[in-house]
Amino acid sequence: MARILVIDDEAGIRSFLRRVLEKAGHTVSEAADGRDGVRLVERDRPDLMITDLFMPVQEGMETIRAARQLRPDLKIVAISGGGSQHIYDYLDSARLMGADQALKKPLRARIVLETVAALA
Repeated sequence: MARILVIDDEAGIRSFLRRVLEKAGHTVSEAADGRDGVRLVERDRPDLMITDLFMPVQEGMETIRAARQLRPDLKIVAISGGGSQHIYDYLDSARLMGADQALKKPLRARIVLETVAALA
């Protein structure tokens, strides 16, 4: 199974993803912002990173770029609820910045697991 890093400023999203992913047999670590997440990418060397796009301290696009520089082989899933009508533009931009996949919140367990299985 995969080592997965979840980066999201919402504790409820991190908790949901941890439960879903650990139940499927994955090992999960968490960060509440992109800066801490990038540190964990370097230290823990996860197989896959799931990151929110809108966070304080360091937002998701910068986090994707930094993680991609550290680990070109890292699989990355961007997630966002957006807060605007242009959520798909942000998710498309995340793909252009280096995310392998992008998912719109609210997340569904089945879709998360299918996405992780396709990448890990």
